[in-house]
Amino acid sequence: MHANFITAEELKNFKEELLENIQELLDDKIPKQRNWMRSTDVMEHLKISHSTLQGLRKNKIVPSYKVEGIYYYDRTEIDQCIEECKLRGK
Repeated sequence: MHANFITAEELKNFKEELLENIQELLDDKIPKQRNWMRSTDVMEHLKISHSTLQGLRKNKIVPSYKVEGIYYYDRTEIDQCIEECKLRGK
């Protein structure tokens, strides 16, 4: 019986490729986690005041979700909103 040997470098390359393939499969199967922010986080992130955030929320410029009296914001949605506003020149 003939034995095949692999080098440490080949084993390392195989491991890296296997991990990349597993990550791609997981990315396709597992829904993305939302990165929730509270109002204070959004105000710091955008460098705006509480009243400005209220106005953005009231005018439905910034999407928000109210749970038991507390507003939550998805960081990705906030960033997309800012990019869209930049593109429109507002």
